[in-house]
Amino acid sequence: MTIQVELNPEMEARLVAKARAEGMPLERAAARILEEAMASRFTASSNLTLGDFHTMLASMSEGSEHLPNLPTGSFTRESFYEDRT
Repeated sequence: MTIQVELNPEMEARLVAKARAEGMPLERAAARILEEAMASRFTASSNLTLGDFHTMLASMSEGSEHLPNLPTGSFTRESFYEDRT
């Protein structure tokens, strides 16, 4: 199936950069992005394999190593609502 999509200049530049970085034709890069988006959106309700689950957790935690370590006591009901009495 062939579809036509109108991209703003910023999205076009990002797509071109991604295609070049991956060494593939522009059309293939766009198709891959669409495939990945559709797969992640529509498989969420299906059963995940253990490997898929670990992959999902790893992607969710990406960058978290830069977050500060907070003591458990920081997460009390009072700490979230300290400005309310």
